[in-house]
Amino acid sequence: MSRPTAAIFDLDRTLVDGSSAPVFQRHLAEHGLGQKIDVPLLDAMFGLYNRVGESRIVMMLTRLTAARAARGWPVADVRKAADAAADDLEAMVPPFAKQELASHREAGRTLVMATTSPESLVSPLAARLGIDVVIATRWDDDGQVYTGEMIGRFVWGREKLLAVKEWAADAGVALDASYAYSDSYYDAPLLAEVGHGVAVNPDPRLRVVAGIQGWPIRHFDVPEGVVKIAGREIQDLMRPFNQPWLLPNARFEISGIENIPSTGGAILCGNHRSYFDSAALNLVIAKSGRSGRFLGKKEVFDAPIIGPLARAAGGIRVDRGTGSDEPLLAAARALQAGEIIAMMPQGTIPRGPAFFDPVLKARWGAARLAAMARVPVIPVGLWGTERVWPRSARLPRFDVVDPPLVQVRVGPPVELGYEDVEQDTERLMAAIVELLPEEARVPREPTPEELALTYPPGYRGDPTREAERRPGSDT
Repeated sequence: MSRPTAAIFDLDRTLVDGSSAPVFQRHLAEHGLGQKIDVPLLDAMFGLYNRVGESRIVMMLTRLTAARAARGWPVADVRKAADAAADDLEAMVPPFAKQELASHREAGRTLVMATTSPESLVSPLAARLGIDVVIATRWDDDGQVYTGEMIGRFVWGREKLLAVKEWAADAGVALDASYAYSDSYYDAPLLAEVGHGVAVNPDPRLRVVAGIQGWPIRHFDVPEGVVKIAGREIQDLMRPFNQPWLLPNARFEISGIENIPSTGGAILCGNHRSYFDSAALNLVIAKSGRSGRFLGKKEVFDAPIIGPLARAAGGIRVDRGTGSDEPLLAAARALQAGEIIAMMPQGTIPRGPAFFDPVLKARWGAARLAAMARVPVIPVGLWGTERVWPRSARLPRFDVVDPPLVQVRVGPPVELGYEDVEQDTERLMAAIVELLPEEARVPREPTPEELALTYPPGYRGDPTREAERRPGSDT
């Protein structure tokens, strides 16, 4: 019979975004315990900690002074302050941290918080998060007030590792099959001890160690795989450069940005006319001030240069050949965490006469995702992108003298029933069509030259024969 396993989480900069110390300090002071310190030097210290993590000097000072400072504090008052602090701290837990906890809970692992912070202060937060075990520094008390002494270990660095090992031995937990999460270089021994060490928002030294050890690097405020540099993800860093005027081979008319929610999960769905569609949709998302996670075909993610960039920006790889629901589940998790998912329900650029069909046909993925997440679905009408990069070309056109006009219109959320994915897909695509120019809604016979532009490079069929096929077909 296999031994039980655990998922062990550090607190500051791991389970919570930043330091818990100022939160505890504020609530203790509000309950008449200690003194609220509000000086620029202290703010600067916490700011430095939030950026670069722990330092040995600060932790040694904490070891010497924290328990002594609590001498004479009533246990009941500290408990009240800790309960009040838990309200603020729970709001500081990033969405994907909560999902990680839930995932381990569903897998049957014991959830453990291992932190230097005093057990009496962190226990209420641990209870709210459904954490089973707290391994923390303990203050001694006589049943009424704290004595100013510690009981046992100062749970930091190697002492934290020893405390975890002692608990695991008593509980019969197999650390070599367990998980541990931390931001701190000083927790590297703990991450090395378990079977699955994860560096979360790592300080500079832990980032280096994680690279050497092959530990994954996570940031719980963004989906797994998103790369952050100096605390900011790639889309944030690139937003100032993601401007229409920096794409000289197209002129843009963009409207309806106000229909994109400023916060919370949402699905942006655009029609598919060109390889340039993603660039146009990306401009819209950047203009809204948000980041978007694109659902894209596996060929994009397998491509050199573009593939790694797509993954680093949080793109979700879709391999339709496998029939796996994992891409939709990953997208649903992102939506539940308040992210924007961008997709093109048609899946691929229509070929031949289907490209000119006024009725847009699509797969059911967007409707299924909407039913799973129950978030707004925002239609986006794209027009003219095929003049910048037609399907027949391997590279986009660069007519900077007279660039073609690209129109991007964002509509209000589509009213969906969430019961019939086929009907909801039709509603969504009809809403997109309403955002397109009048010419998109008028049936017409394309010329052979126009048909040829809708086929990929090297296509060996006869576009003139394709014109005889019924509209809506796709080969």
